[in-house]
Amino acid sequence: MKIRTRYAPSPTGRMHVGNLRSALYEFLIAKHEGGDFMLRIEDTDQERYVEGATEIIYRTLEKTGLIHDEGPDKDGGYGPYVQSERIKTGIYMKYAEELIEKGEAYYCFCDKERLASLKTEVVEGKEISIYDKHCLSLSREEVEANLAAGKPFVIRQNNPAEGSTTFHDELYGDITVENAELDDMILIKSDGFPTYNFANVVDDHTMNITHVVRGNEYLSSSPKYARLYDAFGWEAPKYVHLPLVTDENHKKLAKRGGSESFEGLLEQGFLTEAIVNFIALLGWSPEDNREIFSLDELIKEFDYHRISKSPAVFDMVKLRWMNGEYIKAMDFDTFCEMAEPFLKKALTKELDLRKIAAMVKTRIEVFPDIVEMVDFFEALPAYDISMYTHKKMKTNAASSLEVLQEVLPLLEAQEDYSNDALYETLTKYVAEKGCKNGYVMWPIRTAVSGKQTTPAGATEIMEVLGKEASLERIRRGIEMLREG
Repeated sequence: MKIRTRYAPSPTGRMHVGNLRSALYEFLIAKHEGGDFMLRIEDTDQERYVEGATEIIYRTLEKTGLIHDEGPDKDGGYGPYVQSERIKTGIYMKYAEELIEKGEAYYCFCDKERLASLKTEVVEGKEISIYDKHCLSLSREEVEANLAAGKPFVIRQNNPAEGSTTFHDELYGDITVENAELDDMILIKSDGFPTYNFANVVDDHTMNITHVVRGNEYLSSSPKYARLYDAFGWEAPKYVHLPLVTDENHKKLAKRGGSESFEGLLEQGFLTEAIVNFIALLGWSPEDNREIFSLDELIKEFDYHRISKSPAVFDMVKLRWMNGEYIKAMDFDTFCEMAEPFLKKALTKELDLRKIAAMVKTRIEVFPDIVEMVDFFEALPAYDISMYTHKKMKTNAASSLEVLQEVLPLLEAQEDYSNDALYETLTKYVAEKGCKNGYVMWPIRTAVSGKQTTPAGATEIMEVLGKEASLERIRRGIEMLREG
């Protein structure tokens, strides 16, 4: 049997990390077995609908490479692929009425007042309201009279009050619940729309879906799904319930559209490939300890049985590291093109941006890091002379002043300000002075950058700054050290 999976988001805003992980795993399960990956839009909750959200879904799937084989824009013979359009076909009411004929569902005409008066029961420490099956006892004549009179109704699932129901999950195994805990959930609402749970069962069956991936918060409602499949006499798809995604404090990851959404991560300077790679490892692990995967490599390696049941931590430090690895491996011309806006944000002077880009390429984790890393090329920042003191380099204010005063005339006489020529001049001075390189290079680098951490050494920085700016900064360093 051909594997068929579906990603069925609601158009309610940006794509949250948890939603993208579900889409990615659905995609990988299908493609690993040469199957089909379908997009289905679940837009029946009009109160939560966000204008433009459907476009965000399409844009995200395209950018991440999770290309669907079927969907609203690619008819594969199972459409419509938008739930509001499926409602118009009458498919949900048709199947609900089929359940009524089988005695597996019934019309409920109870008004809000009566429902509010129902008693609550405590089941496994939780207080829940259990519908008392009041309308199940209505005769066919009473039901038909109510319908003819236009009385508002819902259609409820008829779950037994005794015995138990077992549901199988691919990760969690068999889950058995007492039927007394299963409320007669609503299948068709009073407005004629199906509930999320019912529409999913009907859609997944009629679209021949073989595997369903979703968050484990839906585990509690899964036995009701099992009963619906049994009631219809349908074979249920394989369910894979994913562990929760938490923040570093092990709290559920919020859905506020910042670092928790795909587009929010892009805005923070993360690369699409790194985001997909990182999200793939939120709960899944390969057989070895490898961490860097292309999408094609993920398709080849992915085995959903290796998904963990433990909560997955969204570790921003790890994501930044991974993104840095992708940047290091990036083609230099592509890197320059992506880095240019950030370089130009920090630098307005005529400087060799490609040389500066080469300095930062292996040192940044996200592109916005560039701005603070290179801003000293634009203007020497205010700094304290304590920076000249470096224990490892064996430098202090007095030794640094001596070095700067001695190299200044050498650098003033220097015509060739290329990195190699400058390095040759300064290493010759080091040899004559009988000290180590750092003893000389540290005070020079401090003087020309005003920073403790720079993306390059003293002579590389001076090459970019040029002779005039380099000498001006060294003279300023001498002045500061003299003033003490």
